[in-house]
Amino acid sequence: MAKKPGIPKGTRDFTPEEVNKRNYIIETIRGQFQLYGFQPIETPSFENSETLLGKYGDEGDRLIFRILNSGDFLRKAGAEAIENRDSNSLAAQISEKALRYDLTVPFARYVVMHQNEIDLPFKRYQIQPVWRADRPQKGRFREFYQCDADVVGSDSLWQEVEFVKLYDAVFNELNLKGVSIKINNRKVLAGLAEIIGASDKLIDFTVALDKLDKIGEEGVKNEMLEKGIHQDAIDRIQPLFAFQGSNEERLDQLEAMLKDSVEGMKGVEELRFIISRVAGLGTKASSLEVDVTLARGLNYYTGAIFEVAAPEGVAMGSIGGGGRYDDLTGIFGLKGVSGVGISFGLDRIYLVLEELGLFPESVVEQTKVLIINFGDEEAYYGMKLLESLREQGIKAELYPDAAKMKKQMNYANKRNVPYVILAGTQEMNDGTYTLKNMRTGTQETVKMDAIPYLG
Repeated sequence: MAKKPGIPKGTRDFTPEEVNKRNYIIETIRGQFQLYGFQPIETPSFENSETLLGKYGDEGDRLIFRILNSGDFLRKAGAEAIENRDSNSLAAQISEKALRYDLTVPFARYVVMHQNEIDLPFKRYQIQPVWRADRPQKGRFREFYQCDADVVGSDSLWQEVEFVKLYDAVFNELNLKGVSIKINNRKVLAGLAEIIGASDKLIDFTVALDKLDKIGEEGVKNEMLEKGIHQDAIDRIQPLFAFQGSNEERLDQLEAMLKDSVEGMKGVEELRFIISRVAGLGTKASSLEVDVTLARGLNYYTGAIFEVAAPEGVAMGSIGGGGRYDDLTGIFGLKGVSGVGISFGLDRIYLVLEELGLFPESVVEQTKVLIINFGDEEAYYGMKLLESLREQGIKAELYPDAAKMKKQMNYANKRNVPYVILAGTQEMNDGTYTLKNMRTGTQETVKMDAIPYLG
């Protein structure tokens, strides 16, 4: 007996309805990307391992899917690594490539390799799948799409303002109201680490802080202690966990904490600029909120950082995020190129729209008209109408077999086809067609050039 097939955990098959809904989100995002002046690029689904490893921190590296070398991959492996079960050394010897973890690092690699072909500032968007060896759960998959937009070659904070507006434009177009765009700055976090005497623990500090929504305040503090950050240092950042008030009030509190840190004060200054300009321009579907505990545990961020939360009441992790990464291209040998970008979490946005019932009915509607097949001559007669309907942009099809009427009608019902056209001997003799509205049950006899608008 054949074994029942399956798919890897954290991956999914998509039905036609699901694909249509996903395409609706993708096309909405793509439309706004283009409206804001971004150009499309694509990069390979896998990269050289050295391109990816070391760019996401230790935790990120553990989530990268490695690809075994072709052929007898153990031939290149050292006997010592095999004998000692040294997984790190062994992995480097038997795997030279890996599936991309995100789109940002491959983009940085792209910029360096194509620096003589692009004009700075270079605005690109990219909509492609990425892979992470994460533990699957609601809204978190091992294979998923990212929809990224980035600008490199400009350190202007107006780019951050534009990205907030871009987020808002997409969510407004999707009719997804009440979205919260959270913002912080890595300079602020570096300043906080500095004033508590933990600058050498900056990565540990930010990685722990980034888990606040997952493990809570006590969990964050315990992790900091485990990483060697002293209790008195943790006590000094206690106010972070209780910041309240408006954005301006939070920035004032932050400024008071960071008055002795030049870098920290620079971060507050940048936040003030972005917050004030967005407030002056206004938003339609979202709010911009200073979140002093937002860290985003990726090593390459250097300035503003963003994370987008679904509307209140929807149990979902972040549906977008991003930030500034002044030094990212430097890891590939191109110094002094500043960058900033954001990402939309397609799969999570899908789940949010589904939960809130925000997909338009037209998104899942495909075939508009089904022509019933009574036999070869009738089908040939129906095909003439089919050509005319398609020329008008109306999605139409002919049932391929001269099956029983009930079977063909059931097919139309299951496919939610709103109109059925019947053309038998009588209609052929009269040069007419019978148009049936499947929703109301009404039908009328019409000439080919008198088919009512069905688009």
